[in-house]
Amino acid sequence: MASFITNVVKEILQNHQINNQLQLVMPSQRACVFLKEELLKNSSKASFLPEIVSIEEYIQKIAGINIIDNTKLLFEFYSVYKKVIPKENLEEFSSFSQWATTVLHDFNEVDSYLINAEQLFTNLSDVKQLNKWFQNKKPSELAVNYLHFFKYLHQIYKAFYQRLQKNKFGYQGLIYREAIQNLPYYININKNSHTVFIGFNALNGAEEKLVQELLQSGIASIYWDADASFFETTNEAGYFLRKYKTTWKYYTNHPFLWINKNSFSNKNIELIGAPKNISQIKLVGELLEKFNNYSKTAVVLADENLLNITLNSLPEKVEKINITMGYPLKDIPLANLFLNLFKLHLNQDKLGKTKQQEFYYKDVLNILSNSVLSKKCEKIIAKLKSKINTENAIFLNLKSLTESISNENELQFSELTLIFGKIDTVSQLIIVCKTLIEKLKQDVVGLEKEYLYRFYQIFQQLESLNNLYGYITDLKTFYQFFTQLLKVEKLSFKGEPLEGLQLMGMLETRTLDFENVIITSVNEGVLPGGKNEFSFIPFDIKVHFGLPTYQDKDAIFSYHFQRLLWRAKNIYLLYNTENDGYGGGEKSRFLTQLEIKYPFIKTSTVSPKVKSLKTAPIQIEKTEEIQQKLKHFFSKGISPSAIASYIYNPIQFYEQKILKIYDKDNVDENIAANTMGTAIHETLKDLYSPYLNTFLTVQHITEMQKKVAELLKKQFKIYYKKGTIEIGKNKLIYEVAKNQIQLFLKKELTLIKEGNTLKILEIETDLASEIQIKGINYSIKIIGTADRIDELNGVVRIVDYKTGKVISSDLKLPDFSMIKDNYKYTKAMQVMLYSFLYKQTFKKNNSPMESGIISFKNLNEGFLKINFAAGRSKDYEVTDEKIADFMIEIKEIIKAILNPKNPFIENLDLPF
Repeated sequence: MASFITNVVKEILQNHQINNQLQLVMPSQRACVFLKEELLKNSSKASFLPEIVSIEEYIQKIAGINIIDNTKLLFEFYSVYKKVIPKENLEEFSSFSQWATTVLHDFNEVDSYLINAEQLFTNLSDVKQLNKWFQNKKPSELAVNYLHFFKYLHQIYKAFYQRLQKNKFGYQGLIYREAIQNLPYYININKNSHTVFIGFNALNGAEEKLVQELLQSGIASIYWDADASFFETTNEAGYFLRKYKTTWKYYTNHPFLWINKNSFSNKNIELIGAPKNISQIKLVGELLEKFNNYSKTAVVLADENLLNITLNSLPEKVEKINITMGYPLKDIPLANLFLNLFKLHLNQDKLGKTKQQEFYYKDVLNILSNSVLSKKCEKIIAKLKSKINTENAIFLNLKSLTESISNENELQFSELTLIFGKIDTVSQLIIVCKTLIEKLKQDVVGLEKEYLYRFYQIFQQLESLNNLYGYITDLKTFYQFFTQLLKVEKLSFKGEPLEGLQLMGMLETRTLDFENVIITSVNEGVLPGGKNEFSFIPFDIKVHFGLPTYQDKDAIFSYHFQRLLWRAKNIYLLYNTENDGYGGGEKSRFLTQLEIKYPFIKTSTVSPKVKSLKTAPIQIEKTEEIQQKLKHFFSKGISPSAIASYIYNPIQFYEQKILKIYDKDNVDENIAANTMGTAIHETLKDLYSPYLNTFLTVQHITEMQKKVAELLKKQFKIYYKKGTIEIGKNKLIYEVAKNQIQLFLKKELTLIKEGNTLKILEIETDLASEIQIKGINYSIKIIGTADRIDELNGVVRIVDYKTGKVISSDLKLPDFSMIKDNYKYTKAMQVMLYSFLYKQTFKKNNSPMESGIISFKNLNEGFLKINFAAGRSKDYEVTDEKIADFMIEIKEIIKAILNPKNPFIENLDLPF
């Protein structure tokens, strides 16, 4: 089937002389390229081509005004805003820029549809005044400013329009309004010319007036791409064409060109549901594998945000591709480099480190880890991370950074100085960004160089605009504005539009036809877009004044969707089946309409094949080498915590004790639980050490209480290097630790006041003993550090401090065999091993003995003792017999660890 453009060209060649008096106007620049190619194919003799322009170019020509760049338009708008709005109601540029684009959009529509601006904005202000916000109460300052804004809106519009008109540049709507003003003059001087409008559908108010005037003047003609089904009142796709056919005076005595009758009977149409966007795009790649000629194939992304993953999912056989939509700058890795650079300096100021010229370590790592720089400084990043983790360096300065890379040539010092140098003004920041681009361009090629050039253009433009207007006064404002800019600015792809696969958005398909069409994201909320209104003007006012609403936009996309299917042979319509918010869940009504009208259409759903994998536990056989390492480890000394590690997970024991693989150290921005625990332990050691083998008195405890704050700070400085405990969460953690120690000392004080005798025998003492195990031909050494050994009323107590919460049930151990099967009892196992080691070390002490834990999160329970009795009975005494029974189980655990026939098997049912 011949394409629409082919048919139009044949008609033009038959009815018009091809010369410079003929103008062909198309909806888009891309359509102009295809029209030009078709004219060249069908021209039988050498001649000059007629002027072929897009509607935007044509309107600018009539108006005599050039289009203004959106960024500059925003600065111009703020200039007018400052002059019109009273000083006390003015907003800073940073907040202004967040809503100004919406106002500019409304101005554009008001002018494009030739609406009486004064009437509309007066009505809008009245509507806002009538809102029942303020009944029976005084309005807030925010509400008053809101109403003032709408009160001044027409004044802003009028002043803004005049300013742009005077300077001979403007936004699209202004150019349309000016074109209509100049239309009589244009018609008068172009009586011998002829203009052909091709492939339009929804005209705005100005376009509609312009086309009608030219048609009535006899110097223009128009070709619509319409189907007979569009003139059925139930088909929203024909809403605009039906209106033009019935209301335009021109069509009372002229035919409506053209109305086709297209059939779907000989087409291959498939409706395919796929879960999530990524599944849709992967399916696109599979569908493209079926085609051999991509020059007649189009992939249409209804959701243009999928461009990135689409480009990475195309099959290798697609050699040439033409991309009609721009690549969002926010998705380019280079964007993150600059955003991280801005955050680096903003956070420096936010954290009060500007004077010291220090930077937050995460900001430093983020910027150096960016893919643009990481190729050059991989080793530097590794060194820095090691330095940061070792020293717990939360803040870094340029000196410490340069010291870290003194032996590396990957990143030049000038680049490092550039990034981490002192930046006080926006001008300095822009210069740094431009200079950084200059340095980076030497090491990149191809597309990456295009990225750099596009960002250089942006910084160049921002520099010029800020020098001219001076509205971006600080780094925060610049960061906010730059972030907004990234959301709208794109990198345009350049290529041969007539060759290869066409990857396009829905609006770019206007007037174009393809044999193979794949459309993605055909979901409600995407195609059509739904009720998303980017406007301050309420729906009712839009309807009253004739401004477009979401209903008009739905009709536009319905037209483009249906028109694209007419001349295609193979059509694949993909939608997201997942109900996950935006773009997901409900398939588009466009698809439902097709299914009802054409029952022969194939429908299916696809989903990725997910194989259920049975996770087998990791199993490590004990080779000769491993056995030798085990022998060395057990001969050197095994601690209670190592045995607990084996009970918890044998593989973890193997990794840590045999392979020496430990969890990676990270920077502790907030004091970690283990750091807090160590600080408390060491503080208690410092407090009690002067009173070893002395019966404690009330005066001793009182003296200790006075020293807590000083000694605790000292320990935090030792174990929390370069961290601060003066502010934030760390301050709270320090206070909690201090309060816990004070509460503990208070308990000790009460104990002594009640007449109990308490003597500290050992503090943080290292214990060790060797044992022999039948079947093992070497001695096993058991080691441990007892937090405290004291004597209370003649009873020796083996005490282990725990900063976490421990309850009495954790220490109920009526049967020692429970230890090897349940990690819960490892706390009891630990203090029992200390009891064994104490007995071996201090054999002459025959005093009765108890073992247990003091939990700093459960201090009200006091000393939690191991209870050896079953049920509700109590048996706290640690006897030689109990120790002997206990050691039988410990020896069994050790034999299991050392048994070469017993592999290390992963515990898949970890308790926590």
